Amino acid sequence: MLDTPLADIRPVSLADQAADPDGFARDFGEAFQRYGFAIVRDHGIDEGLIARAWAMTEALFALPEEQKRGWYVPGGGGARGYTPFKTEIAKGATHVDLKEFWHIGRELPAGHRFAAVMSPNIWPDVPEGFRDTFLELFAAFDAAGSRLLSAIARYLDLAPDWFERAVEDGNSVLRLLHYPPVTEDAPNVRAGAHEDINLITLLLGAEEAGLELLDRDDRWLPVKPPEGAMVVNVGDMLQRLTNHVLPSTTHRVVNPPPERRGHSRYSMPFFLHPAPDFVIKTLPGCVSADRPNRYPEPITAHDYLHERLVEIGLIKK
Repeated sequence: MLDTPLADIRPVSLADQAADPDGFARDFGEAFQRYGFAIVRDHGIDEGLIARAWAMTEALFALPEEQKRGWYVPGGGGARGYTPFKTEIAKGATHVDLKEFWHIGRELPAGHRFAAVMSPNIWPDVPEGFRDTFLELFAAFDAAGSRLLSAIARYLDLAPDWFERAVEDGNSVLRLLHYPPVTEDAPNVRAGAHEDINLITLLLGAEEAGLELLDRDDRWLPVKPPEGAMVVNVGDMLQRLTNHVLPSTTHRVVNPPPERRGHSRYSMPFFLHPAPDFVIKTLPGCVSADRPNRYPEPITAHDYLHERLVEIGLIKK
C-alpha cells in the first residue's frame, strides 16, 4: 500500500482513451509533467502472455553463467542478447549496478536501411518458445507505447499521429532484468540513480519492491503500481524534445529489507526509442520567453544514444 505522496499519482486507464482521447491525454500528460511518471491500468497486454514471459525470464537467468555468457557480445554495447552481472553503471555513480540483463530489439528484414546500426537479435535455444513469446510481447509493448505517444502528442498540442513517423522502425528495446539476492554489506542500491535514455519507458510491475523516484522536492518516493498496471516514465529524449516541459525523472532500485535480501528481483522494462535517424529538435511550442531553448543544437537519436551508452559503460570510448 502506498502511504507517501506518490499516492497522488492517480492511475489512468488506457481503456478510456478511445471514448475520451482528450481527457485521457490531459490526465496522462499532467502526471508526466508533475512526476515524469504515470501509472497506467488496462494497458491491453494479455495477462497469459505476461505470465509466460515472467516464467521464461526466470528460467533464462537460472541457466549456468557459462551458458549465458555464450550469448554475450563483447563490445556490442549490450544492444542484444546477454549482459553479465555488474556490467552497467549509472552516470556519475561509484558502484556498478547489481543486475544482469537480456535485450531484445526490433526484427528487421534483410537489407533494411537501419541494419548497420540496429543489431540482429540473439535467440537462446532454451527455454523453449522464448523467441515467439518475446516477439509477441515486444509487439504488444510497441502497440501500447504508440497509443501513449498519441496521448502525449495531444497533450503537447501536436497532431495525434505526430510521433508515428518518429518511431517507425524505431530502435526500441525490451529488457529482461534480474537482480540476484544481495548480501547485508552490499551497496545500498541494486540500480543507481539514473534517468532513462529513450522517449518513454513502459514497465511491468515487479513482484519485489525497490523502485523509487526522486520527487521535485528531493524526496525518494516508492513506486508500486496496482496489480496488473504498468509504470510509464519520461526518458531523456522526450525531455530534450520538450525542453523539459515533460521531465525525465531520476529513479533507482534500492536493496530490499533484510528479510527479503535472499530473494531475486525480476523486472521487464520496454524502452521505446525513435528511429536512429530521427532528429531530436526542440519543439517550438515548448520554447518561450520564460522557457528558453536549452538545446539549440539538434542531434540524431542514434548519436544521442551512443553518447549515453558511453556514459553508462556499455560502450567504451
